[in-house]
Amino acid sequence: MNLKRRQFLFFSSLSFFGVGFMGCVAQSSGKKADIAASKATMAATSAKNDLLLRFVSVSDTGTGEKTQYAVAKAMNTYHNQNPYDLVILAGDNIYTNGEMEKIGDVFERPYAPLLKQGVKFQACLGNHDIRTANGDLQVKYPHFNMSGRHYTFRRDQMQFFVLDTNVNADWKNQLVWLEQELSHSDAHWKVVVGHHPVYASGVYGSNPTFIKTLSPLFAKYGVQLYINGHEHHYERTRSINGTTYLISGAGADTRPVGRSEWTEYSASKLSFAAYELYADRIEISGIGTDNRVFDRGVIQLKSI
Repeated sequence: MNLKRRQFLFFSSLSFFGVGFMGCVAQSSGKKADIAASKATMAATSAKNDLLLRFVSVSDTGTGEKTQYAVAKAMNTYHNQNPYDLVILAGDNIYTNGEMEKIGDVFERPYAPLLKQGVKFQACLGNHDIRTANGDLQVKYPHFNMSGRHYTFRRDQMQFFVLDTNVNADWKNQLVWLEQELSHSDAHWKVVVGHHPVYASGVYGSNPTFIKTLSPLFAKYGVQLYINGHEHHYERTRSINGTTYLISGAGADTRPVGRSEWTEYSASKLSFAAYELYADRIEISGIGTDNRVFDRGVIQLKSI
């Protein structure tokens, strides 16, 4: 066999070995990538399996206008992708004067897809709601699930305390009730709901009286979250003495919003807020009528 023939066979064998070796390396790398992807999928699935509760909040909804229907449609789209069975409806449920004869136009029809799927709405009274019969008819309305002008209910490890924040509320007795309920609660997570803001960067701004009366109670008893409306925007604060304040008041209309030193995120856009509860945290999402998440925040549980 001549030299050229031997060289050809030698280099051919090297090429075959190289291809085989590289194929093994590629196959090994592929397997490692598959394993990594599988672990990531398992971790994500495990995380979702750890979900204790998912709910949404929206407020200042009761117009019956196209804008309300747009937000309601986004809420239903989110429900189809991420099932939930609880909506916090934080006041001004019927514009302009709380007239119950409008309930079909401003509540039952916009949220019919959710109601038909058994989603429960837990409402509170806004300033527009009390213009008719002081809101008593709304308190008695079955689909608002209000056991009083102020009331509490519990879901898993989370307890909700719903307030009447209107100027004519029975504040003396309500504050006594709130402190008693908070002090007796053994829930890991405590959420207070009211129509009016404590901290806000919108048209009305923060409420000095609530900062003096409500905020100290929240800090004393470990309230991690306060949800409200009244301001027609979305705003999430940083933790203020252990409490995050979340405004989801753009359920049918928007007004301008700025920023304050304690603002984590604010937006003047039609939207609702979604919450996912885990043992150690709440994940918050601001979601617009385009079904996109425009804000994400996390509240960590400091101690159990």
